[in-house]
Amino acid sequence: MTTGQQHTPSGLGPQDEERLPSLAEQMADQLGGWRGLVESSIPVLVFVIANVIGELRPAVYASVAVALLIAGLRLAQRKPVRHAVNGLFGVGIGALLALRTGDERDFYLPGILYGIGYGLALLLSAALRQPLVGWIWSVLVAKGRSEWRDDPKLVRTFTQLTVLWGVVWLAKVGVQAGLYLAHQDFALGVARLALGYPPYALLLLITVWVVRRVTRETTPTPLPGS
Repeated sequence: MTTGQQHTPSGLGPQDEERLPSLAEQMADQLGGWRGLVESSIPVLVFVIANVIGELRPAVYASVAVALLIAGLRLAQRKPVRHAVNGLFGVGIGALLALRTGDERDFYLPGILYGIGYGLALLLSAALRQPLVGWIWSVLVAKGRSEWRDDPKLVRTFTQLTVLWGVVWLAKVGVQAGLYLAHQDFALGVARLALGYPPYALLLLITVWVVRRVTRETTPTPLPGS
């Protein structure tokens, strides 16, 4: 054995090592690190607090201003702005709707509707045997490759994970929808924060762990004469 040779897990060749970044790298990239988690939550937190101690319009303006400030700082520091832009877009639509209707709970309505649509799309893709989690994995992790479609075990794994994502997504958005219909505005704001990134982070952790485990258990078939 050559000195300095690194141990490769069973069933995981050099191509797999290149295709699958480490667990920490995948988690950091999708969640934006701790900074991304904090920054995405600040505008909603500002709205909740400002709305409790003040009125709707100042709360909306404050949340939008904070979201713009975060996006501006990201640009100035030449940092990725994907999470900041996504947060700004969501806050902006909710702010416009709340100002238009004059009802503070409408600030959260776009997120609720998006969550319902996303959860249903996940379950539908699983029913059609085109699991959305698998295709997202191809785009975000596997550099556009979709070899998992040729592996029945991975197709089954991604289908099960997609169902899990869909059920959890509909459950958390169901809680928010119930609070919205009950006019529990403050509780709705707290639920939006509590049911935002924590479930997403847990689902992502489970997905990465399961897929990496199944991938490593899959041993490539040796070529004839090899």
